[in-house]
Amino acid sequence: HGLEFGKSCLKTELQSCDNYCLLAAHVFIDIWKDTGDEWPLWQSLYVLEEGLFHSPCNAQFKLLLTRIFCHLGAFEPVVDLYSSLDAKHVQHDTIGYLLTRYAEALGQFAAASQSCNFTLRFFHSNQKDTSEYIIQAYKYGAFEKIPEFIAFRNRLNNSLHFAQVRTERMLLDLFLEANISVSLEESIKSMSLNPEDDDIPWNDLRDNRDINVLTNWDPKDRQFTEEHRKLSVEEEIIWLHIRSLTLRLVGALSTLSHTRDSKNCEKNAENGVSCKIDTLKTLVQHLEEAFKSGKCFLEQNIQYPFLALPSSRMAGYFSTGTCHCQMSCFHLVCDIYDLDTSGMEETVEIQERIRDNFASLLLQLKELFSCCKGNLMEVKNSQCKTNPAVLENLVFFVETISIVLWTSSYCASVLRPLKSNLQKKKKKKKEASVVLPPAFTNYQDYVTGLHSLLAEALEHIKGVDATLTALKLEELFLEDTALSEVEKKFTKTVQGKVQSSYQRSLQEIEELLKKRLDTVKVLKI
Repeated sequence: HGLEFGKSCLKTELQSCDNYCLLAAHVFIDIWKDTGDEWPLWQSLYVLEEGLFHSPCNAQFKLLLTRIFCHLGAFEPVVDLYSSLDAKHVQHDTIGYLLTRYAEALGQFAAASQSCNFTLRFFHSNQKDTSEYIIQAYKYGAFEKIPEFIAFRNRLNNSLHFAQVRTERMLLDLFLEANISVSLEESIKSMSLNPEDDDIPWNDLRDNRDINVLTNWDPKDRQFTEEHRKLSVEEEIIWLHIRSLTLRLVGALSTLSHTRDSKNCEKNAENGVSCKIDTLKTLVQHLEEAFKSGKCFLEQNIQYPFLALPSSRMAGYFSTGTCHCQMSCFHLVCDIYDLDTSGMEETVEIQERIRDNFASLLLQLKELFSCCKGNLMEVKNSQCKTNPAVLENLVFFVETISIVLWTSSYCASVLRPLKSNLQKKKKKKKEASVVLPPAFTNYQDYVTGLHSLLAEALEHIKGVDATLTALKLEELFLEDTALSEVEKKFTKTVQGKVQSSYQRSLQEIEELLKKRLDTVKVLKI
């Protein structure tokens, strides 16, 4: 009825009844929070989509749609919504988290790369621009403005969001390219990443996120408090610490090599130069400490209000066992390094540890993969039910597989020449049969297990995609005679967007896993 009074409005003008539409969406969100049923969340999407159709410049509609779509695991429609907000300058820091928190986590790697680039471009240009502002202030005698410009520059340079995006961008580049189009060593080198240096200003990090960007009519006991904010910052910093250490550990892994590091380590230690493996072992200890902090934080079981800041990916990281799996990779590297430096003859204990590590790592990967099973969308009792955790867990699986394969590549670079040397020695002694130590057989079984697991994961993704394609969502909702033609139109639009986004995510995850599967072939010794 309210639209009758806005027929003469321009597209850039808000309708007089927009707040009623927004209020209706909030009511549905409240019903969802109180009952746990998913249908009110879908209903709020239908209402907001119709509202946005009649009032295409309403930022609140776009922001709330972004939040709900991300919660349902559908990132594809969010890209256009966020782009249409036309965020300016510092807004990339204050509301950028709405985009960057979910892009990679929901399997939209191309969009994640694009959004990270866009955000980083703002931060880097700001570093240049503020220097110009300070120069101009000196030039024209506006000396009182100089401290303001310096404070503003520091605020952005120390931004928590900036540190997060920079770290995630480097990790994303490695997951997408390292040992696929270029080697891991070349990738790390192109980033100018030094695993020994931690360049994040931990003590000066600033949380510049805008928590009031979404209109909120909730009572005070349901609103986001200052205590929530402190806890959110604590959580984000712990998660950043884990991701930063993971990045540096991968960087340290790339510096190890059979031919160079193992032979020169003792000599370097004598000359006061730290050994590369020492850096990796130190970082492993730091990561174990970060894990303790993360687990301790998660024990509080904190729930943030839906209309405020989203939680980090840390809960899924621990609940799926991703943390143990990735840690096992770096412990394996340390054992393989010890085998390399000590030789095959007197390392029975080390070889037993390596055997156990191979078996344990495969088992942990299978457990992680088991968390990825299930359908993304199901229809029950004429209602849609989504399971976006499947997507987030698949992304954790892909990330972990990448780290496992980089680790395995190092293992192969050590074991291959050791095997070759043993075979040469046996030939010189003219022995009829060459019996190799069990470490080589254990490794071959491990690589075979990796290949089988990746092949199984690809089949699973194809199955999920086929099930999703087979869902006749249109027919389901068009049969609902209670819906008007207009409601059917927006229902169909929303369902189509979610379904399309899921399929896009599965496609990108599948493509990356196929590339990783191809790299398994070169791991054989």
